[in-house]
Amino acid sequence: HGCCASARPSPHTCEVDSSRGGRAGDPPFTKSDLNLLQLIKAGKEGVFYQARMTRGTCKGHNMFTCKISVRLKHVDMEVSIMRKLMHHKNILQLLDWNTTEEPYVLIMEYVSYGTLRTFLQTNRGHLSADPELQSLLTIASYHIALAMQHLRSKMIIHCDLALRNVMVNKFPWEVKVAEFGLARDLTRMTSRRSSRWRNPRQRVPLRWYPPEYFKNNYYSFKGDVWAFGVVLWEMQTFGDALNISPYRLHIMRDCWQEPHTLRPSFTDIVCMLENIMENDAVSNSIFSPLVISHLKINCYVSIFQLFSPCYMICKN
Repeated sequence: HGCCASARPSPHTCEVDSSRGGRAGDPPFTKSDLNLLQLIKAGKEGVFYQARMTRGTCKGHNMFTCKISVRLKHVDMEVSIMRKLMHHKNILQLLDWNTTEEPYVLIMEYVSYGTLRTFLQTNRGHLSADPELQSLLTIASYHIALAMQHLRSKMIIHCDLALRNVMVNKFPWEVKVAEFGLARDLTRMTSRRSSRWRNPRQRVPLRWYPPEYFKNNYYSFKGDVWAFGVVLWEMQTFGDALNISPYRLHIMRDCWQEPHTLRPSFTDIVCMLENIMENDAVSNSIFSPLVISHLKINCYVSIFQLFSPCYMICKN
């Protein structure tokens, strides 16, 4: 997948009913063509809903997730980035968009349970009583790390990784990183240094941002690694914070290393989590033999690409 062109992408056409009418050149859909069913989340970058078309479908999808925003520049960049991240199972997939008139609308694949934050809050009672909770959280963490590894391979920095920006279709096997309103494509930038710190009108999620952002106005891929450590802590505190896996505590510690150059890459983190899952699979019934075999193969192949922090975990 190459970098998208800098010109604004033209919207694709949803399969709306022909009786909708309208003259040639009209946008393929507007907010009035959407039936907004349930609020998923509201944030500074836009509002997410479970929705459907009032008539017909969108690319064959009866139900979908839509984001409504009024920030054109951010939406244009978000569309470009999401198109570059197509076809990854752990990234919420873009189906269609309209940036020709306000409010701007992005249509994405449907997810059953909304955000991971809401899912864990809603199901906290029975999850906390589940003896396999730590394994479930490790699996979800692994899929988030796979998504972030894909972003890194495409030179995309997320800049807003948080539990509220991870969607759940099936827990813990189908979790998807979403919300690319603050994301940056480094292939389209002349400098990696953040410009947001000096712009008082641009708010960023400070509680998820790394120390180097406040010290040097700098946010890199290792800033996303810091945020991933915060996400691990968020997940754990919705479950049983006193019974956290020591292996995931080790990953958190590594994600928060100073200076930022000491933090592991997402490739390292993926291998660490695969190793934990393989160990869990020996005693837990939630893993099938096929999954165990897959994890072993992935972990052994990854060893040859690892830096020392991940290598020590795998070797042990």
